[in-house]
Parts: sequence; C-alpha cells; structure tokens
Amino acid sequence: MHTTPAASGFGPIADAAPLSLCVREPHVPADRLVAEMVPPPRFDSVRFGTYDPDPNQPSQTEAVRVLDGFAGGLGGAHAVGGGKRGFFGLGKVKPSKVPAGPRGVYLDGGYGVGKTHLLASLWHATPAEPALKAFGTFVELTNLVGALGFQKTVQTLSGHRLLCIDEFELDDPGDTVLVSTLLGKLVDAGVALAATSNTLPGKLGEGRFASADFLREIQGLSAHFRALRIDGEDYRHRGLPRAPAPYSEEQVTKAAYATQGASLDDFPQLLDHLARVHPSRYGALTDGLKAVCLTDVRPVPDQSTALRLVVLADRLYDREVPVLASGLPFDQLFSEEMLNGGYRKKYFRAISRLTALARDAKGLVEPS
Repeated sequence: MHTTPAASGFGPIADAAPLSLCVREPHVPADRLVAEMVPPPRFDSVRFGTYDPDPNQPSQTEAVRVLDGFAGGLGGAHAVGGGKRGFFGLGKVKPSKVPAGPRGVYLDGGYGVGKTHLLASLWHATPAEPALKAFGTFVELTNLVGALGFQKTVQTLSGHRLLCIDEFELDDPGDTVLVSTLLGKLVDAGVALAATSNTLPGKLGEGRFASADFLREIQGLSAHFRALRIDGEDYRHRGLPRAPAPYSEEQVTKAAYATQGASLDDFPQLLDHLARVHPSRYGALTDGLKAVCLTDVRPVPDQSTALRLVVLADRLYDREVPVLASGLPFDQLFSEEMLNGGYRKKYFRAISRLTALARDAKGLVEPS
C-alpha cells in the first residue's frame, strides 16, 4: 500500500500541489480534433535543414532531397489553389486536373531514424496555409473518423493539399481498410499523401518488407506512393547514455511537489483511469503539464491496457513532457508475449519514447 504525499510528510514546495491525471476527464469537441491536425509541438521548428543525416546512411540524405522536391511540386497541385473550403468542407470548389505521377510518399524505416522529423518538415515545406494541410498519426485519423463520421471526414479533408499520416498501423485489418478507403476518396479529390510506419528494431531484414506490407495493405492505392527507405540506428540512443534507472518513490514525490505544473499519480491507478477516457482525448489529458511523475511503475496487466499506454506515451512524447518514475524501468513494462506478438512495433516505440522522456526528466531530481 502506498502512502499519500501528505502522509509521507511532503508539503507543496511549488506554488501548488501536483496535478493528477486521474482526476482529469477532458471532453474534446470534434472541431478541436480537426484544428489540432498539425505537427506536434516537438516538431514545431523542424525543417529539412535541421535534419542531421547520418553520413554513414546515404538513404537519409536522399530522402531529404526527394521530399524537398515533392513539397515544391505541391505548390499549385490541388484543385483549391489559393482558395479555402468551409470548416467541414462545405462549399463546392470546381476541381482542376490533378498532376500525373505519384501523389504520395511512404517513408520506410526503423525506430528513431527521423521519419517523423522528415514528415513534419514536408508539412512545413508544402506551400499552403496550415488550414489546407493536415498532420496526424494513424490512430488520430481513425479517431477523427469516429468523431465526425466517414463522409464528413472525407468532406473535411478533401479540401486539403496534403495529408501526412505518421505511424501507419498495419496490425489492425479493420482500421487499415477504413483508412485505405478514406485515402482513396482523398486521392480522387486531389489530396497528396505522405505516410510513415515503423519496423521492428533488432530484426535484420524485416524492415525490407515494410514497404511491401504497406503497399499491399492499401491495395489499390499502391500506385500513388513512392517508397523511400531510410536506414539508420535509433537516434534516441545514438551516442547517448543509457536511460536513468527509476528513482525511489520519495524522490519522485518530492520532485513532483518541487516542479510547477507537474502531475503525480500512482501508475496502476493511472492505467485504470485511462480505460475511462477515450484515447482521442489523451492529448487534452496532458494539457498544461510540465512533467509527469509516476510511482510504482509495474508491468501492464493485459493487451488492452498496454495499447492505451502506447497512445499516452505518444502524446507525452509529442509534447516533450518528461516522465519521472519509481518502480520498474520502462523496458520492463511489456511481457515477452506482448513484445513477440502482433502489436510489438507499438510496444517497442512506446519503450523508446518513454525511455527518452525518462532521460529528459533526470534534471528534476539531479539538477545540473
């Protein structure tokens, strides 16, 4: 049984006691889901010029060259030109001829090689106002369809010049067919597409089949995509020290009270709370947080809980929220069965991102 901060003798060192994710139940209107389809804060300032290609991986330099040219070719490609539809695509715009050739690019590579950096750079480089470009993860796109309905989503996005889909999921056949059908409608409307998905780290050769898997899953859309292979090792661990070991519960609690805007939650209780909040609201769940402090981190009990945690890890990583924890290290969150199962790519991504955020949180306990 874990004692509360008050019972442990901790008083508020910051201006207020820590926040708690477990008491937050955000309600996110559909228009916010659409408006937030932009690169996450972590990628606000990235550009092709800020991407640091590994000199030992020429495919990285080539990807920058191809994507820069692709962005430049979208200047007058879309039917709407310099015009703009209504918020939900209302108001008909007469289409013009869509240029011939591939209308999409697919970035094929493992974790941490900078695919999201490049995808966000493509979004920034495309010469169109933000309202005519959309950027989101595969999960966020399916959540949008759930919030708006299929036809309304088509109407909303068909006025866009570019749709970027990060972390395209190949492990859910139903959602893959749904998104594939949606993309077909958008291609017909003249929308350019860009997508990434992850391959499993440590599996030599498996990544070589990722583009084939992607093109097979999107079926009739394969002709619209040019696949770009991006080789390299996970930059989050390239030349960096190992992730810090978990801290004691006392250290985590004290740091939460000493950090303005930090949250403090018991990890098992947080997992229970995530089951009561729709994953489309996890971004709103983290609004305003400067740090997340967790006590008693332990292995997740089942697959459904694990998948919810993956979404939360993505939203925290997008927003660069450091995570300080006691208990087990993050590479012990998922069982061997999970790491060898159909959702293994998601779990490896979550481990990689939580490890990076744990490294970011070191300064909360050990100020430089």
